[in-house]
Parts: sequence; structure tokens; C-alpha cells
Amino acid sequence: MSGDDVTTVSGFPVDPVYGPDHLAGFDPAEQLGAPGEYPYTRGIYPTMYRGRLWTMRQYAGMSSAEESNRRYRYLLEQGTTGLSVAFDLPTQMGYDSSAALAAGEVGKVGVAIDTVEDMRALFAGIPLDQVSTSMTINAPASLLLLMYEIVGEEQGVAPEKLRGTIQNDVLKEYIARGTYIYPPAPSLRIISDTFAYCAERLPNFNTISISGYHMGEAGATPVQEVAFTLANGIAYVQAAIDAGLDVDAFAPRLSFFFVARSTLLEEVAKFRAARRLWASIMRDRFGAADPRSQMLRFHTQTAGVQLTAQQPEVNLVRVAIQALAATLGGTQSLHTNSFDEALALPTEKSARLALRTQQVIAHETDVPATVDPFAGSYLIESLTDRIDAEVRAELDTIDGLGGAVAAIEEGYQKTAIERAAYELAKQIDAEERIVVGVNRYQLESEDVQPELQRIDEAIRDAQVERIEQVKRDRDQGGVDAALGDVRTAAAGRDNLLGPMREALKRRATLQEVCDVLRDEFGGYVPKDAF
Repeated sequence: MSGDDVTTVSGFPVDPVYGPDHLAGFDPAEQLGAPGEYPYTRGIYPTMYRGRLWTMRQYAGMSSAEESNRRYRYLLEQGTTGLSVAFDLPTQMGYDSSAALAAGEVGKVGVAIDTVEDMRALFAGIPLDQVSTSMTINAPASLLLLMYEIVGEEQGVAPEKLRGTIQNDVLKEYIARGTYIYPPAPSLRIISDTFAYCAERLPNFNTISISGYHMGEAGATPVQEVAFTLANGIAYVQAAIDAGLDVDAFAPRLSFFFVARSTLLEEVAKFRAARRLWASIMRDRFGAADPRSQMLRFHTQTAGVQLTAQQPEVNLVRVAIQALAATLGGTQSLHTNSFDEALALPTEKSARLALRTQQVIAHETDVPATVDPFAGSYLIESLTDRIDAEVRAELDTIDGLGGAVAAIEEGYQKTAIERAAYELAKQIDAEERIVVGVNRYQLESEDVQPELQRIDEAIRDAQVERIEQVKRDRDQGGVDAALGDVRTAAAGRDNLLGPMREALKRRATLQEVCDVLRDEFGGYVPKDAF
């Protein structure tokens, strides 16, 4: 784009030059503050990366638990500082690998986890008190967390020593991704129960990662990404308060998850605005007094949707720029996509190169040298204020619809994202936005494709045999009794996680527990499904 037509992804016009007039009414004391102080625009910690670098994660799940374990060990050897688990689609939907619906999907986009035995194999030889583990799982997130806790106990690790994050963000599944199981109301109950359970037993585990990433990948603009994410966050906080929890008892363990696009300057402003907005929401709307409750701590993943199958090596450049946006914006944790992910799951080589991208930024650039290096920039501060104002307007609209859940049921967010995705696609088709190798600078014939990761189709047979072996070895009467306790808790108001933990310890499968909840809660069918 050129001349007068230059706009940000959110649609804001970009001026050729920025100066003091763009910051009329700007109050540094009120809108910036100091790093580590309200409103946290400049970062949630006083020294940021000078005191501690962001956690370097590489999202991985390779068909079987054993294969994934090998990849995790490799990544730890290469210097990753946190593990990040990708689960296959049946696991995300609460089905065992043996289910008819799982055919063709077992181990394809992540690791298959059916029982505690799989979770034990996934972390074999990895001391769980020495790593931080992020698990990208939503509708059955509480069950995977409980399996992780059980494996930790088997290793001799006390629950309070476990560190990590479960995504556990079901509301964005109704908006942008689709791996939901239950309707919104019981889903929010499970999440609130998880908040309460972890506050008591796993105080160092982040109980939710409220995600804008998947909305961004579906086509949301930066403003929509922040607005819809914070609206979901408001819904989760309100649900927990309505369940009788004190806001400062659970809010310090809330975390967020955003995308980092190649539009570096707007992304930096987006992250800064999101911090300021959440601090205001928590203090002024919910009365959170603990500073940790007001801090927006977030993980970032580079933009998978911006990776291209054409000239895939160019994705290395894209990922480096996106990683810079995340680190200049003050992320606490980062996953860098591998250059071949538009084609297949990453190979060891491509995953290593993605990790090296973070390590180069950390150790060979001056990005970590100072906190919020863009503070005071006419452009960045103007963009930050514009995003802040537009997000507040979106939040007012959602409140007017009755809140995030009511808006989801009306299809508000989903429709808005689809429109934004359509507009972006039109701009690319018209070459108003250039995508290198796609609508400009194409090759007449592609170079030889890189070596790709292949998934063994026999993985499902192995998983089914493992499930059958678990069922042969377990005390079926004990399992049935434990599942009965889950049903009783679901029908009443008791916290679900204690009975679910007991069922999993007795070697109930993931689907067996989810099926009990399906019977009690029903499934979710969106209004536009027919």
C-alpha cells in the first residue's frame, strides 16, 4: 500500500510523519506510568528482560507420547526454557483414540493422550519440578491438568511445585476454533471449579490462558483480537466471582495468549494497549486490589496464518520479524513457528531454527537491554491510544449485548471476524497488501520442497492397544464408582476436579470422564450449524 491509502491492519490511517500534535492530551504519568507499575503500559515488571528473559517455548506434539517425549528432550537440549504441548484433535474434543470419530485424526496435529499412562510416557525422564509446561487444551483442559498432577505425584513432585499453564479458554472456541464440547454455562462452571481447585492445590499453575491468538488466526484485526479476548476475560472473572471466589484469590494466575503479526509497529502498540486496558478493567470494574491481579501476563505465538507454502524459507524472515514484535511489546513467553508449518508438522531442524530465532534476539541484539524501547514514540503512543479507545468501544458494544457469552450466542464476534477476514482477503487479491511469493515475487517453479515430518498411520492401532491394556489392568469396579462420583458432582454443585482426579487415578479414560459430563451437561450446537 502506498500514498494516502496506507492503513494499519485494524484500519487506522497511517500518516507519513508523526509529531507532537498526534499526542494532544497525552498524559505520560496517567497513560504510561513506570514499568512494573499501574497501568503497566510499559511492562508488568520493573526491569523486564534485563532481570529475566522471556520463556522460550516450542509448541510440539508428535503423534505418540513416546515420540513427543523425544522431541521435548531434544528441545530442552537445544536450550528451550519451557515445554508446550500440542494435543491431537480427538484429545481436544474429549474422545479416546479408539472412538469411531477419531479415525484418521489420531496423532495428526499433536499428541494423543487417552489415559494417565500416556501422560506418564509423555514426560518420562523429565522432572516436572524443573520445567514449566504449557498445555494447549480447552474443553477437557481440567482433565489434562489432573493427569499432569497425577504424573507429578508419581514422580514425587508436590502439586505446589508444578509450574505451567493450561489454555482452558472455551469461549474463544465458540468464536473462532470449534473444539468445544459442552454449552457455555457448564463450560464456565468447569473453568471456575478449576480456578478454585488450583488456588488450593496448584498455586503456581496458570489456570487459564485467555486467547486472542486463534481469533487473530481466523482473521480478527488487532483491535478485535484484544477486544474479544478481554471480553472473554471479563466473563471468566465474573463467572468465578459469581461462584463465590474472591477476585484476588484467582486473578493473579490468569494469563493471556496473543498472536504476533508481521506488522511490527501496530503489534507493539497492541500489546501495550492490552496491558493498560486489563489493568483498568481489573481495578475499576472488579475492584482487584492485588497488583498481580491487574497485570496482563501473556504468551505470544508468531502468526501461523501468515506463513506461506510458497517459498517456505521466506517464513524464517517473517517469524523473525514477528518475534521482534512480541519481544519489543513485552511478552512473558514466546513460541516461534517453524518455517515449514504451512506444509507439515515441524522437523527437528525447522524447530531448532525457530528456537534459534529467539536465542539470536535474546543474545545477539539489544532488544533485552531496556524496558519498552518505543515509549514516547509519537507513532507508537498514538497507535496505543487509538487501539485503547477502539477496544473500549467494542467492549461497550459487547456489554450492551449482555456480555461475551450473550454476544457469542448471537454470533456477534464470529461475524465480525469473518467480515475482517474477507476484507483482508480482498486486499490481498487486489494486491493492495503484498504477500511475498503469493501475489508478488512468485517463482515460475518452486524450489525443491524441504524434508517434511511424516506421521505413522499405525499410531492409532498402538493407542487402541494401550487403552485396552489399561482397561484389562484396572479395577473396573473402582472406576465405575469414581465415574459415579463425577456424575453426582456434575448433577450438584460440588467442585468437579476432585472426583475427576480420582477417576483418572483409577485409570478412567479421557472419553469416559467426558462422556459422563456430556450426559449431564449436553453438547453445544451453534445457531449457524444448520
